Amino acid sequence: MFHVKHSAKRAVKEVAEMDTPLARELAELTARRRALEDVSVEFSGDTRILTVSNQKGGVGKTTSTVNIAAALAQLGARVLVIDLDPQGNASTALGVPHDADTPSVYDVLIEEFPLAEIVQQSPESENLFCAPSTIHLAGAEIELVAQVAREHRLRRALKDYLKTTSFDYVIIDCPPSLGLLTINAFTAADEVFIPIQCEYYALEGLSQLLGSIQMIQKHLNPELRLSTILLTMYDGRTNLAQQVAEEVRTHFPEQVLETVIPRSVRVSEAPSFGQTVIAYEAASVGAVAYREAAVELVKRASAVQKKEN
Repeated sequence: MFHVKHSAKRAVKEVAEMDTPLARELAELTARRRALEDVSVEFSGDTRILTVSNQKGGVGKTTSTVNIAAALAQLGARVLVIDLDPQGNASTALGVPHDADTPSVYDVLIEEFPLAEIVQQSPESENLFCAPSTIHLAGAEIELVAQVAREHRLRRALKDYLKTTSFDYVIIDCPPSLGLLTINAFTAADEVFIPIQCEYYALEGLSQLLGSIQMIQKHLNPELRLSTILLTMYDGRTNLAQQVAEEVRTHFPEQVLETVIPRSVRVSEAPSFGQTVIAYEAASVGAVAYREAAVELVKRASAVQKKEN
């Protein structure tokens, strides 16, 4: 066993000493991991409520929700993920049970359960919690139509819950459509966090989402603002990815994070093991990128707060 480990270390060292693209990539990743080990951040004590949304599917919305949440928890933040997607993928990735008999967000929205009765701690971290989704949430869109104050039910439940417990971040994962579930998320949140896949139709989907945000601001939640855009599934080898990134940064210079999330097999594999990539393969390029994005998210807010003061 010692011989195998020694040989592996020697092989990595030999690769690192070679002037090849792979060697440079390994060296850069190692440097980024070391830089993250020295990072320290401070949280303001206020609760930031972000809804992660994109009306286009397959852009890394749920993946970004759970991995940013896990990375923030690793930094020491208390984080609550509210899974508003009937598919329940965020609940799965956080290792939280969400079968049909589990008390869930459906019970909060329709039966007026207190959030405290459904929130579960994720096995990944003592700082990470989840309000799970179940299959019942698929029918909630129809049932909400007949409810009183149907657009404000999540906001009211979350407001009551935050009177009894504190979180640094509440992150709401939405379905990829503008129905009553997404409207509840927009109404409950202060900020919108948009993951954008670096591909041809990205900006078209973004313009639709901005129209939805403006509608919510006008009629339901004037405090809502677009605070963060994260470029996902980035492949720097293609001209298209670079062009999309450049165009998004040109239009939204204040909102786009410097960190980009690359295409990564480990990021895709992690949910099938009931984990985020932060827990599944912490040394992978995907995990490092999400950790860097989380640090940037915190530091940007601190910089804005200092500027305002």
